[in-house]
Amino acid sequence: MSAEKRLKELGIQLAAPTPPVANYVNAVRTGNLLFLAGKGPSAVKGKLGAEFSVEQGYQHARSVGLALLAVMKAELGSLDRVSRVVKLLGMVNGTPDFTDQPKVINGCSDLFVEVFGDKGKHARSAVGMGSLPNGIPVEIEAIVEVGGAAPRAKKPAKKKRR
Repeated sequence: MSAEKRLKELGIQLAAPTPPVANYVNAVRTGNLLFLAGKGPSAVKGKLGAEFSVEQGYQHARSVGLALLAVMKAELGSLDRVSRVVKLLGMVNGTPDFTDQPKVINGCSDLFVEVFGDKGKHARSAVGMGSLPNGIPVEIEAIVEVGGAAPRAKKPAKKKRR
């Protein structure tokens, strides 16, 4: 099934991508790979194992996945151009004794499999951090493989010759 159709089926509407917060871009394409900059949940601060439970972290990671999907769509014109999700790097801002980083990052991984099916299965790292920018609980970056042609703009109607 088409990723775009799957989004509609899931009742998901993507917001516009958030702009970068420093001197970088949301994505860089080289060849058939699209590298997405790390994204975090907006207006949320705290650590897993202190302010947030594993379940709350999972939801934060899912929201980050939605932000990454929005970047993919903005860069490619359609999520149907994603041939495969190649790799995720999930960083979790946790207390020193927090060890459930994989369960948190599953929020994003599960979303990508829901949207892309088998093409959403990916290699992944889920690591703990002592802190993340602006105190966010989760940051995730992704690499996706791109295929297919870009969506075409409608051609203007030809003028009739007299």
